[in-house]
Amino acid sequence: MTTLIDPTLVLFADLSVQVGEPLEIGSTAHGLRRLIPIIGGEARGQGWRARVLPGGTDFQRIVHAGLTELDARYVLETDGGELIYVQNRALRSGPPELMAALQRGEAVDPTQIYFRCNPRFETAASSLRWINERVFVGTGARLPEQVVMRFFELG
Repeated sequence: MTTLIDPTLVLFADLSVQVGEPLEIGSTAHGLRRLIPIIGGEARGQGWRARVLPGGTDFQRIVHAGLTELDARYVLETDGGELIYVQNRALRSGPPELMAALQRGEAVDPTQIYFRCNPRFETAASSLRWINERVFVGTGARLPEQVVMRFFELG
């Protein structure tokens, strides 16, 4: 029998992402579509910092009253000037009344909402190239004017 290695979690970064007013597309054949502009923020890892560049978007699909699928795409710029493209897919679920409060931009106790993500990174920076070849997972919380997340490398 082959010996498999159990994965471990290694802290990669904490992020705080500022978001703008949602643009609601409406109910489509695939669910309610919303686009949330990403207007700034910051990331802090072990020995590095970056800012979240404005211009990204969180593409959301509200599947039903208790489940939202997220697909956020944005760019980080490190203090050293390296650029990192981020695509972060996530699931956010919870009781319908709390999910509705989040949609209205209200504060909700993050412990009452399941928010897990799978960020992927792309960079041309030679010092960070290793992140192109790793799997990451994370957890998050939606606050009224920002999203906070913690990303882990799956070791």
